[in-house]
Amino acid sequence: MPGHFEPMPGGGAAVALDDVEISIIRSLAVQLLELIGPGPAEDASADPLAELFAEGPSEPPSDPVLQRLFPDAYVDPEAAPGPREEEERRSRSAEFRRFTENDLRAGKRENALAVVRSLDALAGLDAESDGVAVLELSPEESRQWLGTLNDLRLAIGSRLDIAAEDDTDLLYRLPDEDPRKPMVMAYLWLGGLQETLVTTLMG
Repeated sequence: MPGHFEPMPGGGAAVALDDVEISIIRSLAVQLLELIGPGPAEDASADPLAELFAEGPSEPPSDPVLQRLFPDAYVDPEAAPGPREEEERRSRSAEFRRFTENDLRAGKRENALAVVRSLDALAGLDAESDGVAVLELSPEESRQWLGTLNDLRLAIGSRLDIAAEDDTDLLYRLPDEDPRKPMVMAYLWLGGLQETLVTTLMG
């Protein structure tokens, strides 16, 4: 079980994590929450229906990581549209973003919060087993973890300028003194966790 997810009886997944691994994932999930930002209506006195009908932004975010997490719709990388077609695409993308981004942000926020809370629930358990605690996730929690692991890899991949699978192969050949090495190691490790969680859920 160490380093990879395994299925639990009745559904869900389990993984053994040590103190350092727990700290890394929790820190990354908190950073993801800070990047995504708060919900559109944090004021408790606000009309509860206001958030339901709140419109999101129409322009893509300026941060390249957020652009990766909330990409533009209707983009064909192989197409070479003319000015009129590009204007129409931008208009459709803006409309799509306006009515979907708030929900997408809320979903990613909820997933990341679930990861943080599940890790916080492990506090003290590792002291009873030589610094290693077993995280047990329900099927729903497993899906939330899968979403957050994917978002974390997208975020780190954006910082590392990873745009294709070929770029990942180059990471293995980085010298140890490269300042990107810790981020690369985190990216590859999270990828392994994500892969075993997918395999567990599909099995």
